[in-house]
Amino acid sequence: MSDLFVNNIDNEAENLAALEDNDIEVIETENLVFDYPLYQLKLDYSSETIYAKMPDNSKLESGIFVVIPTRYGKDLAQVLGPVEKPIGIKQSDIVTIDRKVTKEDLAKREELIKKEKEAFPIFKEKVAAHKLDMKLITTHFLFEEPKALFFFSSDNRVDFRELVKDLVSVFKMRIELRQIGVRDEARITGGLGVCGRPFCCHSVSDKLRPVSIKMAKDQNLSLNSMKISGQCGRLLCCLSYEYDWYNEARKKLPQEGINIHYDGTNFKITEVNLLTSMIKMFGEDGRLLEVNAKRFYQDSNNRWKIN
Repeated sequence: MSDLFVNNIDNEAENLAALEDNDIEVIETENLVFDYPLYQLKLDYSSETIYAKMPDNSKLESGIFVVIPTRYGKDLAQVLGPVEKPIGIKQSDIVTIDRKVTKEDLAKREELIKKEKEAFPIFKEKVAAHKLDMKLITTHFLFEEPKALFFFSSDNRVDFRELVKDLVSVFKMRIELRQIGVRDEARITGGLGVCGRPFCCHSVSDKLRPVSIKMAKDQNLSLNSMKISGQCGRLLCCLSYEYDWYNEARKKLPQEGINIHYDGTNFKITEVNLLTSMIKMFGEDGRLLEVNAKRFYQDSNNRWKIN
């Protein structure tokens, strides 16, 4: 567990920037034109989603497997379903599906899954023998070529050249080791978040935009790392997913700190709860009122009033 969970931000100085994402590319998709039908696929071993199309623009059923080109070689991916508004991608990210799988392909897939499970303890044994600081996350054998991928995490850079030679001698195929970050590890392994639901990065989408402390502030959340961080030690993915809704909802309501004359007294808005649509006001006469947001409106001079 990350040391970020130890201290309370409200009581001690803590580097909030360490919780933010600085290594995620921001991709705008609003003005891009895509060929339809477009499908979202998922790689089982990494929970990575990919956008793809059929070469003849034919339709695909959700749940079936197809063969596609990936960054590591041709592999199997499962069709999640058609997509009307793709997010977080650029035109070059869309791949063309090679073909649908056959019964023989599915049988081969089961064999490879079995080999992956057998490779797991072998890798850990070799890591221990070489005395390397590596935590194996997942193992994957490519579908259409003799190549094994080992994804691991580590707090330090690892010189695994001798380990690769050892693994090649055991598996008799190409070996590729990939060191991944904490968000990727959470996406692959999955788990339950503080909300009790599966991790967003594992079950919703792996196409992230950077999550910032500003998003937490704009959602009126306590800047306490234990409350706004996920199991990976980074800011919760949902801060990014929900930010647009909070941002739009806030534009329709008065801001905290403004003054409003009501019932013969000047009031100051102290709290705006976007979820409950209730606004708290404190008056000069000592009254604390909680008013439904529907009662607020702006006059011709854009000043907030209550009816």
